[in-house]
Amino acid sequence: METRTSAVPPVAVPYPRVGSQLGDAELAVLREVVTSGRTLSQGRWRDRFEEAFRTYVGTRHAFSVTSGTVALELAIHLLGLQPGDEVIVTPQTYQATIQPLLTYDVTVRFADISPLTANIDVDRVAELVTERTRAVILVHYGGYPADMDELMRLAAKHDLLVLEDAAHALGAVYRGHPAGGLGDIACFSFHSSKNITTLGEGGMITFNRDDWAERLERLRSNEADAVFVLADQRFGGSTMPLNGALYPGNAYTHECTELRRAGTNATLSEPAAAVGLIQMDRLPELVARRKAIAGRLTEVLSRFDAVRVPQVPAHIVHPYHLFTFFVEPERGLDRDELLRHLAADGVETYLRYFPLHLLPEWRAKGHGYGECPVAERLWFEQHMNLPCQPSLSGQHIDNLAAALERALTATIAGTRR
Repeated sequence: METRTSAVPPVAVPYPRVGSQLGDAELAVLREVVTSGRTLSQGRWRDRFEEAFRTYVGTRHAFSVTSGTVALELAIHLLGLQPGDEVIVTPQTYQATIQPLLTYDVTVRFADISPLTANIDVDRVAELVTERTRAVILVHYGGYPADMDELMRLAAKHDLLVLEDAAHALGAVYRGHPAGGLGDIACFSFHSSKNITTLGEGGMITFNRDDWAERLERLRSNEADAVFVLADQRFGGSTMPLNGALYPGNAYTHECTELRRAGTNATLSEPAAAVGLIQMDRLPELVARRKAIAGRLTEVLSRFDAVRVPQVPAHIVHPYHLFTFFVEPERGLDRDELLRHLAADGVETYLRYFPLHLLPEWRAKGHGYGECPVAERLWFEQHMNLPCQPSLSGQHIDNLAAALERALTATIAGTRR
């Protein structure tokens, strides 16, 4: 007879740390790359991956980098923020979305979110716009596209740049257009948890501006983002030496008149890019699996009046990077008690994400509780995420659906006693 020594229940439904699936096709391309004898950096696989990505998103440019965080750092740099500028952001996202702004001499204004989707509320954005506002940074929360028509109309009216954090939204479509091509510039993540992965880390920046492309190519390749002008071919009073070809192409031909930022090595490796290309081919099946799981969970939730599931209109394709719903405390459903019932039944859950304006680094900048009441109410009382990853087995999904129904029934019954 087995004796259990811990109060921790067995895991009936894990929260997988990998958001896609890797298999024989990825292993085959890795073998091809590493045995080819070709370069493992800045080669043909990166070019092919970027070409496939810009074709899919529908932008003129797509630049792969080493992570989604690096993508955001470089994209925010391209916004050209100056001291005294203001940037409007969402509080409902991962900290990397706006973390680079901590190093800029700008004012960050948090716009509250929609209680229906957890996306940035365009009406709240409009209230925060001033003559100093330069940009809006949003996330398509969980993969559900933000209200881009209204937001881009507002941006055009006030001459604002819009940055889409599309880390959740690969596979999302808004009025026939993929996320990542809806604003002025967008960032994707290929972290292990995302809809596709490039061996654990990776990112992409998409946009249409040719001037940004020329600057970004230098930035990710360890060259300075600077303004260079032609000069005579002299260096330190001497003409170009015979071995000048060993030096950077503009070392003796140009002068730097403005330095915007030092470059860095943000090159996505060839093995990572090759896996990314295979993962792009598999994206439709990965999204279909997520949608099927979401449909099963929505079916269970539809039996309970005390929960609210975001409705997906016909003009949106939701890839369900996160499966999110909200409980209604006033209808007798306590969120924390529901979490406890699920945990006792072996269901792993994570709530994503803690409101950014309440983090200590942003409180140090003058932000605090009461600034975004909707985001705060959803997080502390209503917000729920459930596993929705393609790697979940059929048995996992059956376990999850049954555990969810039991947890909801028990929580409501306990509250009414």
